[in-house]
Amino acid sequence: MTYDYLKEFVLLLFLLFIMQGPIDLKAQDTLRVNLAEFIEQGIEKSGMVAYEQRAAELAHNQADQAKALRILPSINLNTQHGLIPGVESSKIGLNPGSYYLDPDIRNDWENWAIFTRGEISAVQPLYTWGAVDNAIKAATAGARAAEYQFEAVQSEAEFRYYELYYSYLLALEVSRILDDAKSQLSQVERAMEEMREEGSLDLKESDIFKFEIFRSEFETQIVEVEQGLGFVQRVWNYALQAPDDIVYEPEERFLEPVSVEIESYDHYRQLAFDNRAELMGVAAGIEATRSGLEAVKAQQYPVLFFGLTGSFAYTPNRPRQTNPFIRNNTNYLSAAVGFGIRQNLNFQELRNNVNRATIEHKRMYDLREALSEGVVLELNETYREAVIAESKVRQTEESLAIARNWVRNEQLNYDLGFGDMEELVDAVRQELELRVELKQSVFELNKKMAALYKASGVPVTQMNLN
Repeated sequence: MTYDYLKEFVLLLFLLFIMQGPIDLKAQDTLRVNLAEFIEQGIEKSGMVAYEQRAAELAHNQADQAKALRILPSINLNTQHGLIPGVESSKIGLNPGSYYLDPDIRNDWENWAIFTRGEISAVQPLYTWGAVDNAIKAATAGARAAEYQFEAVQSEAEFRYYELYYSYLLALEVSRILDDAKSQLSQVERAMEEMREEGSLDLKESDIFKFEIFRSEFETQIVEVEQGLGFVQRVWNYALQAPDDIVYEPEERFLEPVSVEIESYDHYRQLAFDNRAELMGVAAGIEATRSGLEAVKAQQYPVLFFGLTGSFAYTPNRPRQTNPFIRNNTNYLSAAVGFGIRQNLNFQELRNNVNRATIEHKRMYDLREALSEGVVLELNETYREAVIAESKVRQTEESLAIARNWVRNEQLNYDLGFGDMEELVDAVRQELELRVELKQSVFELNKKMAALYKASGVPVTQMNLN
């Protein structure tokens, strides 16, 4: 009897969480959670899911930034402030507005004032050949692609937490099976002891040796299962970031196969192409690169824009000059509006940008083909494994029913006085192994069905609602 599958799965759980550091468990209170609650709480505390969510938020922020470029994409204000002296002229009766006529004008160091100057400029594109609109469409489609990427990561996390939830149930079931087996082995041991004391010829020395080896192996498996169960408990608490005084356990106590019938392969294939976040994400990516390409093409043509600029300066102790060709930089007011044309004359750079955008657009089509192939291959594999797992559960149930009849038959023969101890031990051992194998098969079926749902683009939690 071996429990290699349970040990391998526990190792998988360890690899999933080892990068998080050491785990310490000091349990006092026990909280039970169902599958949906466990997945929801696990995702809320998942660093990878949070990281992808921030990436989606960043993509939406970039889309908002692109939309903001539609109205006044360039508007700037610049101000300067300082303390400067006044001026005085040596010419008597000269109007302050004409101080520029005095070549001997000088600073008045006894007259100080605050200098303030401000400059504002704004540019509003009027016609860009669709560059702005396509840039906004590209950013918006990119944000949708990031959302689908987030959904794909969340779907993967849901599957992992689903697997972790049922691994706990598997460990509990195996632990209970071993507890039941303890009493059976004790009965067999007492019967062998009685036969030895009575000097029964039906008891062979080889039977005793085989039983002792079996019991030794059984004790080793008990330790492994106990340690595995404790490890799963600690991983659970760490995944849910439970306080030191709280232990989380599954609300269900028994591992049962999901009540879902396997549909035809075409059914899941259609679901996958309708619901897989990766495929919808690449469709959004194709739209984003198409709009991006159009935006880059539009940059080859001249842009018509409306411009506005204004500046002023005010200093109380400096006069404003009245000559329109002479400006006092410390006291003036000016403004200008008009239309302009902007054209990038580096045509080689523009062609290279268009070529790059074209390649990126074609790559998205290649990615769609690659993802479609991957989805089909994944779906074929998960469908095959689910069908096999369902068949294995049925076959193991039938084998277990036969083994139980065998045990009852050997026990009855032994009670009637003509049973064989070796046969009884073999029957008990076979029943125990099949009970464990059945729970492992049920776990495999549930996991393979969850993988099939995930490959079809359907949330794994939806499976338990059917």
